[in-house]
Amino acid sequence: MHSRQAQSGFSLVELSIVLVILGLLTGGILAGQSLIRAAELRSITSEFQRYSAAVYAFRDRYMALPGDMSNATRFWGLVDTANGCTSNHGLATASMSGTCDGNGNGVLQSAAGAGFHGEAFHTWRQMALAGLIEGTYNGMSGIAGGLTVDPGLNVPISRLNGASWLIVSRSGGDANFYALPTNNLMQFGAQQSSGSNYRAILKPEEAWNIDTKMDDGKPAQGTVWAIHWDNKCATAESGATTNTNYNARYRLEDSTVQCALLFFARF
Repeated sequence: MHSRQAQSGFSLVELSIVLVILGLLTGGILAGQSLIRAAELRSITSEFQRYSAAVYAFRDRYMALPGDMSNATRFWGLVDTANGCTSNHGLATASMSGTCDGNGNGVLQSAAGAGFHGEAFHTWRQMALAGLIEGTYNGMSGIAGGLTVDPGLNVPISRLNGASWLIVSRSGGDANFYALPTNNLMQFGAQQSSGSNYRAILKPEEAWNIDTKMDDGKPAQGTVWAIHWDNKCATAESGATTNTNYNARYRLEDSTVQCALLFFARF
């Protein structure tokens, strides 16, 4: 006689339990990702407030804007005498831990070329030297010159993955920006290829949510403005979508990443 071999397998009850566990794990992962994203988005507001407070504290202490300060080298020394850091009103000696003097005109300007010092980047270097923000920043433009960011090296990295901050004066408009009045701005977004940090990092609904909590919820009015206006992050409420049509709304129907932001600074 042949003995029967025992056959084993999952019962329906066991399979049901496994499916329930997998469902709970999947739901937990998705919920966790949502919570992480929500925390990152909240950090944008707190970072803006922290950096704004640092600028105000610097201005109150030194009677000048960081980066634009015409006698900064009297306090921290001259970082070097080349690559756009030739103005030396402070008559300080050169030091690797030093900075550059600005021209004192109240406008935070970009660098003249790749590896050149610029007021917009010495904004962060001088606030760090003054102990008002964390980090160490080199004060120089990246490889493409002008406003090329090197997140973590010349500008701060945001808690939102891939994003960074830049303080600079902008005016006019183009394919990415509404026509702007000349003003010092905080620019928030991801880095363009070898360029500045205005690549989209937010969904329109996320940008709208930040704008609504901090300002008026309108992408081309108030103190928070959208970047990428051309039927991407924002579109016209009526008439043609142009960078001078400020009667616009966020494209909340678009669930893809389309937005970066500008924060009009009051300094």
